Amino acid sequence: MRAVGAPSVVVAGGGTAGHIEPALAVADALRRLRPDAAVTAIGTERGLDQRLVPARGYPLELIPPVPLPRTLGVDLLRLPWRIRAAVAAAREVLRRVEADVVVGFGGYVALPAYLAARGRTPIVVHEANARAGLANKVGARFAALVAAAVPGSGLPGAQVLGIPLRRSVTALDRAALRPAARERFGLPADGPVLLVFGGSQGARTLNSAVEAALPGLTEAGIGVLHAQGSGGGAAHSSSEVSPLYRPMAYIEEMHLAYAAADAVLCRAGAMTVAEVSAVGLPAVYVPLPHGNGEQALNAAPVVTAGGGVLVPDAELTGERVLAELVPLLGDAARLEAMGAAARASGHADADEQLARLVLDLVGAPVGPTS
Repeated sequence: MRAVGAPSVVVAGGGTAGHIEPALAVADALRRLRPDAAVTAIGTERGLDQRLVPARGYPLELIPPVPLPRTLGVDLLRLPWRIRAAVAAAREVLRRVEADVVVGFGGYVALPAYLAARGRTPIVVHEANARAGLANKVGARFAALVAAAVPGSGLPGAQVLGIPLRRSVTALDRAALRPAARERFGLPADGPVLLVFGGSQGARTLNSAVEAALPGLTEAGIGVLHAQGSGGGAAHSSSEVSPLYRPMAYIEEMHLAYAAADAVLCRAGAMTVAEVSAVGLPAVYVPLPHGNGEQALNAAPVVTAGGGVLVPDAELTGERVLAELVPLLGDAARLEAMGAAARASGHADADEQLARLVLDLVGAPVGPTS
């Protein structure tokens, strides 16, 4: 049972890591500011909710998933019933935990939470992408507070705060952790290291280009830490290429990967851009070629600031990887300048800024209550 006067906050950002991680970063910040706060996460059995949320120490309440159909068909006809079921389940969660506020981060978990809270519980909306998704467009219509990662999200009146990130990223001392991080991944203690990751959905182009570039990268003495993703097409194994090459299906300890690296080759999802910028790593961003072009927009502020380079997916070849990254990784002064520009373009305190706004909204003063 929570203490009298302790705020009860429900965060809704399930499904993908891009929705869950900002929600958990804000949850962590709420607990730092108000150790007595009760924070509950709403999620579904689909996606990463059951893996990520309990591991961070937060209770997870499951509701039926409501993915929005992309085409006409039976799923579209069933949508109203599915929304009603999910809203009813979310409303029961809000009642049981006596929620003071719902903080949503978009996606198919947030929409039922917004509809359940409407007219009953204050709503805070955070949009991580450069262009707002449907759930947040709906939630913003009756939210008490709207925040966004970058300007131009399409949500009127949004306060631009950046993306809430976990403290293991924003407080990362790359230089201090570098020796241990390189040892952890079996990388050389000295010499430049390139970190490559694209996610399980979008790794194929990156993997193919890195495979083609590997001989040139290793000849230049560049270590490569490569998260290939599942089903993204595999490059060579390390034994086939060089001791400088370390392929992995997935990297659990991303903060160590960031500490080991000098530059990054990656996609341009909102969370990826925010984390890479926050730790001060220069990056070659390769936006996914489909969707509404939001990945290119996500990276645009960092690229404009001089902290990264944008390469269209269709132009990423082995030759382009070598042309962009071999000169960069051989120029310590340029690496430092681009890293500083990347860090300056970010918002390392977005988690605490948003947490304070949430607490102010519900009239909960910062600091533990007696």
